[in-house]
Amino acid sequence: MYSEKVMDHFQNPRNVGELENPSGVGTVGNAKCGDIMRIYLDVDENQIIQDVKFKTFGCGAAVATSSMATELVKGKTIFEALQVTNKAVMEALDGLPPVKVHCSLLAEEAIHAALWDYAEKHQIEIPGLEKPVNDISEHEEEEEY
Repeated sequence: MYSEKVMDHFQNPRNVGELENPSGVGTVGNAKCGDIMRIYLDVDENQIIQDVKFKTFGCGAAVATSSMATELVKGKTIFEALQVTNKAVMEALDGLPPVKVHCSLLAEEAIHAALWDYAEKHQIEIPGLEKPVNDISEHEEEEEY
């Protein structure tokens, strides 16, 4: 069963779409379930995320986690955005069923992939940011839920 927040973010997703000339774009997928998530960031000269959009192909939980993840990083610095974990996304949505936890991992990785793209484009290093994976199913078994 999904929480009211999950249903709200699925039925009324925030920040859907693309950004023209984004500062960073991250795309990740999950080969096991077929979900694909792309996050676009608009980062200003002070490294604050001014705008964020997403496009997700996937289930309702994937849409909801994308929507919530964008809400959690908007207005934050790139360093604060890096701290947004799958657990933070799940908590903000009042939980996910165990079989849908991978959707929150997808959201975390998509944020990291967009931050990685931003860092590469601007030739900066974001401490703690590791090269993202394209397919989270490769690492799912390693994750602790």
